[in-house]
Amino acid sequence: MRAVGVIRYGGPEALEQVELPTPEAGAGQVRVRVQAAAVNPADVMLRDGSLADWYAGQEPPFIPGMDIAGVIDQVGTDVSDLHLGQQVVGIVDNHGQVGGYSDYVVLPAASVTAAPAGATLAEAASFLMPALTARTALDLLDLPRGATVLVTGAAGGVGRYATALAHAGGLRVVALAAAADEDTVRSLGADVFVPRAADAAAEVTAAVPGGVDAVIDTAALHERIAPAIRDGGTLATLRGWAGDARLGVIVVPVNVRDRATDHPAIVRLREQVESGLLPLVVAATYPATAAAQAHRHLESRAVRGRVVLSF
Repeated sequence: MRAVGVIRYGGPEALEQVELPTPEAGAGQVRVRVQAAAVNPADVMLRDGSLADWYAGQEPPFIPGMDIAGVIDQVGTDVSDLHLGQQVVGIVDNHGQVGGYSDYVVLPAASVTAAPAGATLAEAASFLMPALTARTALDLLDLPRGATVLVTGAAGGVGRYATALAHAGGLRVVALAAAADEDTVRSLGADVFVPRAADAAAEVTAAVPGGVDAVIDTAALHERIAPAIRDGGTLATLRGWAGDARLGVIVVPVNVRDRATDHPAIVRLREQVESGLLPLVVAATYPATAAAQAHRHLESRAVRGRVVLSF
């Protein structure tokens, strides 16, 4: 089968087409003929070598891609709620030569659900990984209703869904984003908007005296945003920041891979897309042969919505 992967780490040009054996579905698994795969920051980290330690000792090519949409073309034994020909979305715990940038991917049935009704496959591929990341962050924070949570990068892929899910969960949401994104994040449920600034923490504490209870730090501000949190509050980090005890903040790492087979959560997120709570926003679609161009688009930081590869 055709895949797009990395043999040598580098810039977007390091992505190249490769041929791999077509996988077969085993017990409790389905094989999906991939038709769309979203491009994620984690894919860039794989490509540029940021995850080299994790891949040490494995044989390249390494295949990126964590969320896909396509059609089931093989069903293993012990699978009862998915069927041949069904349009589905899935989250890929990609590693080594297994990744979403492939013609076919075999996934645990628990990682797969029906594609949202009415969505194109490009749209369907765009939501699952960032939405599940946002859901994981909120679950780890476990804030009571009425608590105040700050979402940095609130107009980004994870930030949009964190804002919407936090609001739906009864939290007071403070959104930090570019000034041009105020209407967008308010439409998702942000109660307080803070325009991005050089001293973001000072801007937040001016808007929320005493500080917020927690931060979902999708923008990786880390120690720069920690002063905006009240003493004993929590920061959910997506980029592995270890924290600084002197700041008086509890740091909680978020790893979406921990939820890759959480079928009830995956199904619930698809239902929340169908209900309109979680918007599907595709900024651009590229053919798989233009994966390098898609990565350049993502890294330009001029993206509002998801970048998707079409297979």
